[in-house]
Amino acid sequence: MTTANKITILRILLIPFFVVEMIYYVRTGNEAFRLAGLLSFAVASILDGVDGYIARRYHQWSELGTILDPLADKLLLVSAIVLLSFDNSPRLGQLPLWLTGTIIGRDLLLGLGAVVVRLVVGEIIVRPRLTGKIATVLQMAVVIWLLLEWDQAQGAAWLRLLELGAGLFTGASGLLYIFDGAKQLGAHPASLPVKPGTTNEHK
Repeated sequence: MTTANKITILRILLIPFFVVEMIYYVRTGNEAFRLAGLLSFAVASILDGVDGYIARRYHQWSELGTILDPLADKLLLVSAIVLLSFDNSPRLGQLPLWLTGTIIGRDLLLGLGAVVVRLVVGEIIVRPRLTGKIATVLQMAVVIWLLLEWDQAQGAAWLRLLELGAGLFTGASGLLYIFDGAKQLGAHPASLPVKPGTTNEHK
């Protein structure tokens, strides 16, 4: 249990706190709940960079960390996006359902693809792409924009641009990851056509 992994676990523990605080804010309108939720989301987002830096700086890479780190990212963002997809008026703005569907759909598709690649190939090589990093940053920006209640008047136009950018980069990154997975599957012998006369011909 490295220091980096402990920080990642702390990020995961902040997620239910964030969700509960925002639900209380929507129900009561008490600004203290909104600020507490916003602070927990911000801290969890900042710690994402902190645990990554510690892992690289002090060579604390671990197999557990490769699972927990992306899991923490997804849980934080998906919980915030799903929460903001509901009609929380007049307390908070609402994310368009097409953006929610794009983000969750991509993650489900990539998760299913990762399982298929691991079952067929035995291991999966994930190559981080700039489009994926930009998509994550834009998704976080959209969430923070709504939590800060900047989606009023002129801020609404900027929010629409952020949502459009998040949707485009999310979709593009998903397609690129699918392309990478297809290449790994195509290069594996299990994906090659079976020659006539072999024992696997009718399987």
